[in-house]
Amino acid sequence: MHHHPRRPGAATRSAAFLVSGALAVTALAGCGADDEKSVPSAGQDIAPAARDQIKDGGTLRWAIDAMPGTLNSFQADADQSTGRITGAVLPAMFRIDAQGRPQRDADYLEKAEVIETEPKQVVLYKLNQQAVWSDGREIGAPDFAAQWRALSGKDTAYWTAHNAGYDRIEKIERGANDLEVRVTFSKPYTDWRALFSPLYPKDVMGTPDNFNEGARRKLKVTAGPFAIGAIDRDAKEVTLKRNPRWWGRPAKLDRLVLAAVPRSERAAALAADKLDLADLDAGGADRISYAARDKGTAGPLAHGPGAALTPGKALRSWAIVHGDDEEAAEEEIAARKKTRKAIRKYAKEQANLHGFQVRKSLEPAFTQLALNGSEGPLADERVRRAVARALDRTQLAEAVLKPLGLPVTTVDNHLALSGQDAYADNSDALGDQDTAEAQALLAEAGWTPGGPLKEKKEKPSTAGGEADSDASGDSEDAGDGTYIVGEDDQKPGDSAPLLLGPGPVAAAQYAALLHQAETMKLREADKEKKKHPTREHAGKKDSAAKHGGAPGAYAPKGTAAPAGAAAGPLAKDGKPLTLRFVLPSGEGSEQLRAVADRITRMLQKIGVRTDVMKVDDESYFKDHIASGQYDLALYSWPASAYPATDGRPIYAKPVPAADGSLTVEQNYTRVGTDHIDQLFDQAIGELDEDEERALVKQADARIWAAAGSIPLYQRPELVAARPELANAGAFGFQEPEYEDIGYLKKGAKPSASPSEDS
Repeated sequence: MHHHPRRPGAATRSAAFLVSGALAVTALAGCGADDEKSVPSAGQDIAPAARDQIKDGGTLRWAIDAMPGTLNSFQADADQSTGRITGAVLPAMFRIDAQGRPQRDADYLEKAEVIETEPKQVVLYKLNQQAVWSDGREIGAPDFAAQWRALSGKDTAYWTAHNAGYDRIEKIERGANDLEVRVTFSKPYTDWRALFSPLYPKDVMGTPDNFNEGARRKLKVTAGPFAIGAIDRDAKEVTLKRNPRWWGRPAKLDRLVLAAVPRSERAAALAADKLDLADLDAGGADRISYAARDKGTAGPLAHGPGAALTPGKALRSWAIVHGDDEEAAEEEIAARKKTRKAIRKYAKEQANLHGFQVRKSLEPAFTQLALNGSEGPLADERVRRAVARALDRTQLAEAVLKPLGLPVTTVDNHLALSGQDAYADNSDALGDQDTAEAQALLAEAGWTPGGPLKEKKEKPSTAGGEADSDASGDSEDAGDGTYIVGEDDQKPGDSAPLLLGPGPVAAAQYAALLHQAETMKLREADKEKKKHPTREHAGKKDSAAKHGGAPGAYAPKGTAAPAGAAAGPLAKDGKPLTLRFVLPSGEGSEQLRAVADRITRMLQKIGVRTDVMKVDDESYFKDHIASGQYDLALYSWPASAYPATDGRPIYAKPVPAADGSLTVEQNYTRVGTDHIDQLFDQAIGELDEDEERALVKQADARIWAAAGSIPLYQRPELVAARPELANAGAFGFQEPEYEDIGYLKKGAKPSASPSEDS
């Protein structure tokens, strides 16, 4: 499950503060235009090959998450499936390259440039003379004008999801002919290259009915290397076929079949020869790796159904089958039969997965920890900053990326990813992980260890989710100013949870108990050494001497807590510092939940407790993130080649509405400042590209300082592909070149790097 809101305009390309007065000016230094260029954290992995090495013909079956709700990229329910289709069948004036930058598409556009800046910005487009719609009409000025009128926001009959940029256009005129288009802006617009990509025919954009309803289910007229052949909603497939009127490099494939297959079912679909190319989660990628490793081996597999059967479990099963309880025996026999069937099915699938490989890169999207600053403890900027300073972001990135063999790197920018022109590490505006600084910030905000606590009330159940209090094993409030160590903190031999004293001594007492447990372990090791002098033991010195005194119920004054020990729970005004951590509960969200568990343990070390609430995937965004019913949450934003335009609604300061509610656009953290808005507004209207990038970097530094969103890591991109499939796989930033995707000729091999068209 990918929790990945679309940025405004994202569908048009391919597929969601209180700044401290003490923020040093130097935190914004280094944001100039002469910063050293960054490189993508991971290159694309698409098995590149020259066109003369690729066969003509064939069908590619490519998995998508769901059937598209609409074929109109400018509607609210457009998704990645919409973008996959429009990328193959519609014009785009600019497409995104491997460095995440917009590049002119020569199949449609001979030239596009700003020809005037005073008194108004004017952009002149010169279109490719061969470019025609599938009905034979040339692509020209009437299509540009119709799209502008539909998306300008002036006609409310058009149900548009966004109109950024189009609302700045004053007029569109025909030049020397329909292939020349003059676009005059009422206000300067730096991201003008984002416009008219994709470009729809005037028939779609010309009337509200065609825009609102007609383009949802079908596109009669297209202009790409492929055209829409059939949309079978019962079979959950969209078939694209070669466009006979295409004037560019002919598509190598005859057909491109986009099949809606849930990610959890893709490994089985690959094994059943129903797919040729599919994005996978880590579990699916592991299965292909296991298949390659196990090829040619005999005997039972060490993974899959039945792999967890231990000798103890097998003995228990034998005892049940041969026991006196006939009903239990029958149930166990049926369970054995079901397991054997699952094992045979799994083994067969694994044998069929030998024919695939996993192509890896980093997706152009980053996962963040969102901190809801609208209410509760996180409304205080100091608490948000403390939470951020408690996080070891490198450790979190390593936990996700290292097991997959991907480069371990944190994302240090909200508005661009490494490799893009606007990228710069601005995280110094907030600071690195620092437990002492985090605790100092909490103390400054009035949150102190212990203190009188109100009696803990029974936690109400929440619709759509279940609450897991202190899921990390954190200490629980006993309701009278004392704390109970969680079961996970108990040592062998403890018969019941340990009851600690009142708040002021809880932290020291907890440290002493851990100290005592460690000492006992070392003493046992010392005894074992005396019994067996030939053995070597870790505890070579007397633990009491090592720690400077015999342990007791209370640690000696000034004794530091053992490394990694949790801080005592914090309280203020009779209430404990507890944050609601909302997470999706569905299959495919295991990685997010594992990251959340690590974050919970990191926060525990500074005395911040979490109530983990697992909710249904369908309600996660609508009922919790978008509505603000959370304190902490994990979700992702896609990267943008147009950070000024696409970043503003995500980080803009919420605006109070007439009814008292907040208009948050896509700023689900509800954290923003006037200064951040001003920097975005300046960047959007700045035509000097160096100046625009400098303003974007300054805005990012301010977003870091506000601590509403903490970027963690770039998401892994894992794609299963047939070895003979070329120019497809883990694309990274770059949009697919659909006409170059195909199957290698016999004996041909992929290039080491992308090849030019032969």
